[in-house]
Amino acid sequence: MIDLRSDTVTQPTPAMRRAMAEAPVGDDVYGEDPTVNRLEALAAERLGKEAALFVPSGTMGNLISLLVVCGRGDEYIVGDNQHTYIYEAGGASAVGSIHPRVVPNLPDGTMALQAIEAAIRPDNVHFPRTRLIALENTHNRMGGRILPPEYVAQVRALADRHGLWLHGDGARLWNAAVALGASPAELAAPFDSLSVCLSKGLAAPVGSLVVGSRDFIAEARRARKVLGGGMRQAGILAAAGIVALTEMIPRLAEDHANAQRLADGLEALGYRVHRPVETNIVVFELPEPRPEDRMMSAWREQGLLVSSFGGGRFRAVTHNGIEPSHVEQALRVLATTL
Repeated sequence: MIDLRSDTVTQPTPAMRRAMAEAPVGDDVYGEDPTVNRLEALAAERLGKEAALFVPSGTMGNLISLLVVCGRGDEYIVGDNQHTYIYEAGGASAVGSIHPRVVPNLPDGTMALQAIEAAIRPDNVHFPRTRLIALENTHNRMGGRILPPEYVAQVRALADRHGLWLHGDGARLWNAAVALGASPAELAAPFDSLSVCLSKGLAAPVGSLVVGSRDFIAEARRARKVLGGGMRQAGILAAAGIVALTEMIPRLAEDHANAQRLADGLEALGYRVHRPVETNIVVFELPEPRPEDRMMSAWREQGLLVSSFGGGRFRAVTHNGIEPSHVEQALRVLATTL
């Protein structure tokens, strides 16, 4: 089965499995797991921040960041197609009583600066207080688009003018860094807090990291405990994360090349591809509308899995374990249904 549903389906590498088996461990809630401590220090250094916190998932990392900054009844500004708003079960509202102020995402994953500024509430007893702006880089639903660094700098300046926090959902920030030829620290620099994923393109089995100032991470650690994210001998998991950060980032370029080949092949077959394809996500449509469930069932029967974005759109994600030969086989399957 060629599984292009997501880069979350990656399997841990042999080096990760060895590291997990051999990891020295302790009680992380007491701060005594040496492997977790090493991972957090490494992540903070790689992202240019003072401190980091290992968490079970990116969803928890984003929610923790919101809980630290926003109180009950406060508001955060978020794009209408961002993962934090659509795919995280409404956690900010359900757990934190934090209100989302939704701004349209543009096709490149940005939000118009004027729209962000217009969404900031004035100081008035009738309104919730605006506390935070959330961005997503790369942008999943917009096809893995990279937020231009100059745009992020403009949002940073806007946040500074209004005294707002800037949080980044950087689940695939590593992909953006590789595609731009930039360091992860450069892309992380404008953000007060940032969550990054280890279990997507970097192929670790579990885990994300939240980074920021020491004071922020101290509060984030409390919020993690409240959410049930305090883990004990978590070094077994953190060991795979260390391998992910030290060995797996450069190979993301292979995923990007495979995505380009897939996009080119889809267009040659007559599919409509959402361009540009900048990283490892390809969003495409059939030449004419057909029932999505029927198409996905037909592809599955021939050994190919993709995901549906609704509205006649499909998503294919290249990742570790997908080779050029798999892309060619996927194209042969997709050709049979036209």
